[in-house]
Amino acid sequence: MKSSRYFLWIAGLLWLLAALAPAQERIPRVVQEPPRVFIDCHQCDMNYIRSELSFVSFVRERTEADVHVLITIQSTADGGREYSLNFIGRNNFYDVHHTLKYVSARTDSADTERKGLVRVLKVGLVPYLAKTDLGDYLRIDFEKRLPPAEVEDPWNFWVFNLGLSGSLSGEQTKNFFSLHSNLSASRVTEKLKFRSGLSGYFNNSRFKITEDDVTSIITSHQSSFSLSTLAVYAINNHWSVGGWLGMSSSTYNNINLNLNPAPAIEYNYFPYSESTRRQLRFLYRVGFNLNYYREETIYDKTREALLGETLSVTLEIKEPWGNVNASLEGFHYFHDFSKNHLVFNASLNLRLYRGFSVGISGRFAKINDQIYLAKGDLSLEDILLQRKALATAYSYGFYLGLNYTFGSIYSGVVNPRFGN
Repeated sequence: MKSSRYFLWIAGLLWLLAALAPAQERIPRVVQEPPRVFIDCHQCDMNYIRSELSFVSFVRERTEADVHVLITIQSTADGGREYSLNFIGRNNFYDVHHTLKYVSARTDSADTERKGLVRVLKVGLVPYLAKTDLGDYLRIDFEKRLPPAEVEDPWNFWVFNLGLSGSLSGEQTKNFFSLHSNLSASRVTEKLKFRSGLSGYFNNSRFKITEDDVTSIITSHQSSFSLSTLAVYAINNHWSVGGWLGMSSSTYNNINLNLNPAPAIEYNYFPYSESTRRQLRFLYRVGFNLNYYREETIYDKTREALLGETLSVTLEIKEPWGNVNASLEGFHYFHDFSKNHLVFNASLNLRLYRGFSVGISGRFAKINDQIYLAKGDLSLEDILLQRKALATAYSYGFYLGLNYTFGSIYSGVVNPRFGN
């Protein structure tokens, strides 16, 4: 009996010591499966990415992913592209977030560009792989490089582009011919941005109509050209100042020649360094318009010089849950405030729930500044062939799309047979 008491007393003492002992640090559980990855990029070669990154599991829905890779793209000064890869950890990797960048050159082929992007993707996925069993198979290989030498740029950051394209199509009773040409020059640095482009367009349509054994030919010609020059100076991470200089001609808008210099100033609520993810820009400009018309206008003008101002607000956001783009622009002439326009554009893409997404976009314009309209009535051919602009008080457009995908969450298999 006494021995039983001793046993109970010793057992109670051991239990008390165990309860008072400091708790051991919890060892993170090693993830046994490869991370599930969702690539959020609409301009990437996903088949190539899936075939090259065979060590992860790709899913088609972000809510099922362990790693959400949000890729945003913007153009660089030389005509290349800068990819910002935002790695967002979820589930067992919730504390692993980082951003990497990949920059392609204008002269890179599509294959070179996608190989460079995959290389950066592999580097960005290393921290996630290291927390799984696959970390045992990682091998670090560092390519030794010499320090970059200072290079004298014979072009001094200038980039030029020349393009010419055309199309020809037809049937027995109609044919169409169009020609488009463009020439551009740009120089972009951290402080200064200069871009200038000249483009021209010519279109000819021919219709053969037979009625009561009488054949008639209807032809339609349209042409336009434009020269647009932009110069911007970066004051700081929020303010910029600059302006436009435009010249244009259009048979559709009854413009023989338009000259439009417009100084401007812009404020971005978010730093420009975050422009790939979010922007809220306020742009104000004052423009001078010198117009020479092809035909006398509805206001009995063949030429006129006018001054006007424009204020626009633009919001752009790209996040894992979707994209938001919206802009509101207001304009009026100083000589007559009733000659004005108001334009609203908006688009919203939301990923609401596993596999369910909504896309909405719309545009509405209140138009009271068509001072260029030609005097007189338009012919039926002008209206049907859209050779000349029509008077209108507004214009609009709307789009709504719903998409729901269900089934297997994995999307890593690539099978190119019979195309896509």
